[in-house]
Amino acid sequence: MTAARDSAPAARSATAAGPGAGPEIILVRPQIGENIGTAARAMLNCGLERLRLVKPREAWPNEKAIAASSGATGVLDGARLFATTREAVADLTRLYATTARPRDMVKPVISPRAAAREMRDWIAGGGRVGILFGAERSGLENDDVALADAIIEVPMNPDFSSLNLAQAVLICAYEWRLAGAEGEAARARRGRPRARPAPKAELIGLFGHLEAELDRAGFLYPPEKRPRMVRNIRNLFARADLTEQEVKTLRGIVASLVKGRGN
Repeated sequence: MTAARDSAPAARSATAAGPGAGPEIILVRPQIGENIGTAARAMLNCGLERLRLVKPREAWPNEKAIAASSGATGVLDGARLFATTREAVADLTRLYATTARPRDMVKPVISPRAAAREMRDWIAGGGRVGILFGAERSGLENDDVALADAIIEVPMNPDFSSLNLAQAVLICAYEWRLAGAEGEAARARRGRPRARPAPKAELIGLFGHLEAELDRAGFLYPPEKRPRMVRNIRNLFARADLTEQEVKTLRGIVASLVKGRGN
């Protein structure tokens, strides 16, 4: 795959969601069709319909997924396919990664319940929100997690914390649904709209711009340490919850520094 594509004519466009829409459920490299189907079933149980698939292992559309969905075919028909996680999250302004493994990254780690409250607030303010779920066997890769603003960790039995894909989706979707009334009350108390958050595509553009100039300046050295250094820089900016204007300002700062260095 070389670009994102819709799996059916009924699939929603990236701009179709407005305030009040639910989070995008993003399954990254799912391995088994039945697991996609049961995840879709869990989503629809809780009123969520927006499904994105990043490079599923099996062919799509998938008959096993349809059979396992128990009638949640509308979710599967509307699923959107992407070649990479970056493409799948480009239009989002807030992103959560679900993972049970400790990561060498400084990111907020919150429960599904706390995440659901945050997501309600972001969407009410006009943001677009997504939740990343990793492959059944290996979970999310570090580069996937680095794109996220926060990590969702389910407080399970530490001696046996194994969840299958559909269970993880169901927990997050259920907490989203449960948080509905509480989120409405919180928004009424706050009232004041927040500044427009930067979509992930703009943040990724900032990362590329900054990292290219850091490479030219010799900062990302030695080569074997570059991936970790890049992830640390990206995590720093992800924690800042940058607005569109702030991203433009930072890119202008980088461009000015480069111009000054050239002079």
